[in-house]
Amino acid sequence: MQSRSPASRTGRPRSATADAAILAATREALVELGWSKLTLGDVATRAGVAKTTLYRRWAGKNELVVDAVAELFDELELPDSGTLAADIEGVVLQFAAILARPEAKSGLMAVVAEATRDDALRERIRASVVDRQKRLVLEGRSRAQARGELPPEPDPATASRTADLVFDMVAGAVVHRTLVSGKPVDEAWVRGFTLVLLRGLAAEAAHTAAG
Repeated sequence: MQSRSPASRTGRPRSATADAAILAATREALVELGWSKLTLGDVATRAGVAKTTLYRRWAGKNELVVDAVAELFDELELPDSGTLAADIEGVVLQFAAILARPEAKSGLMAVVAEATRDDALRERIRASVVDRQKRLVLEGRSRAQARGELPPEPDPATASRTADLVFDMVAGAVVHRTLVSGKPVDEAWVRGFTLVLLRGLAAEAAHTAAG
């Protein structure tokens, strides 16, 4: 099921305070109850809102949990460390720290599993998490190009494809490391990963220039 769009409804405007309370209550319930026992009724009670208030915002548990987890990833910030390598290392360590939080771990794993059989939910994950966090890749690339660390990419299609690849490599590697392998994302691992990623970017830039 897809959540209802607030723009399509009339009546009182949404309350940012209520939204924040509901999302925080969802994360709390995820930690205490787990995915299977979490209910919208329990979330409403924890948030101190009526169930009707919650149902006006989210059609079901899947959509609610996606938005609760997505809010955690909105905390990510790209540090301006002076080099592309340091910027990548900084944001990867932040990302891993968020994934290590119980509410992020249980929520993300649950909605990804549900999304394997729910195309609408998969699209919501893409819009709420993936597309929103690609801003970090675009910002980092822009800084690196301004510093002369990366060449400009005048072709929009090529630039978009490269950004997608970088995001997929970072997100895929860190999620697999933390949630699948269960191994630490420490500074040594992050340095090695960043080195491999930068070598790949250099090779891609050389290939584009030669082509």
